[in-house]
Amino acid sequence: MSMLEVKNLTKRFGSLVAVRDISMKVEPGELRAVIGPNGAGKTTFFNLVSGFFAPSTGSILFDGHDITGVSAQQRVVLGMARTFQITEVFPELTVVENVRIATEVAAGYRLRPWLNRAEAADVRRRIEETLALVGLSAKAGRVVGELAHGDQRAAEIAMALALEPRLLLLDEPTAGMGDQETYEITQLVHRLHKDGKMTIVLIEHDMRVVFHLADRITVLDQGAFLAEGTPPEIAANEAVQTAYLGKAA
Repeated sequence: MSMLEVKNLTKRFGSLVAVRDISMKVEPGELRAVIGPNGAGKTTFFNLVSGFFAPSTGSILFDGHDITGVSAQQRVVLGMARTFQITEVFPELTVVENVRIATEVAAGYRLRPWLNRAEAADVRRRIEETLALVGLSAKAGRVVGELAHGDQRAAEIAMALALEPRLLLLDEPTAGMGDQETYEITQLVHRLHKDGKMTIVLIEHDMRVVFHLADRITVLDQGAFLAEGTPPEIAANEAVQTAYLGKAA
């Protein structure tokens, strides 16, 4: 059974068709990249999958269950988490405070005014494990807004991981980064996929990252499906070269 299945997904904004009749399957443990030129509909597609937009037509199945009408919040409960193209964190809080918020939500403590000793110990353990996973243990007490961009992105990924997702959606995880930060985030995503066996779908503009990480690649162009395949297949695809890589067919 596919972890994620999108069937004939379309999103219209008035007369504008941002996403047109897209279908895609992502298998458990797969890392799928979604690429395409600016305006291809990638982020709109992510907003549909994660529940921030309702589709005009089509359906979305998560682990075999139709979630087309399920809210973004409920999709998190079901096991789906995402990051955003523009980093979404609480910049005035520390790293550990950011991760604590997501950890308590995942543990069901969000509306609890206090935790008993065992619950508090469990939350601390989960936070420590998550920070170690993303390499931020040494910066746990730092205010997120004072961190370098790459560390802020790692903190956002840590918040998503603290929600204990079975499907992680990453929107442009290396956007705005230099070479070293890009390398560090790429290595983090690689560890989550290979060591953590996590199912990941990412939008990414850096083709070095895409071809290094992805098991399969889906290419969008002008809101529509263009191609799908392994990295070597996509690299050799003439339609992709014409629409995305700027080469003559």
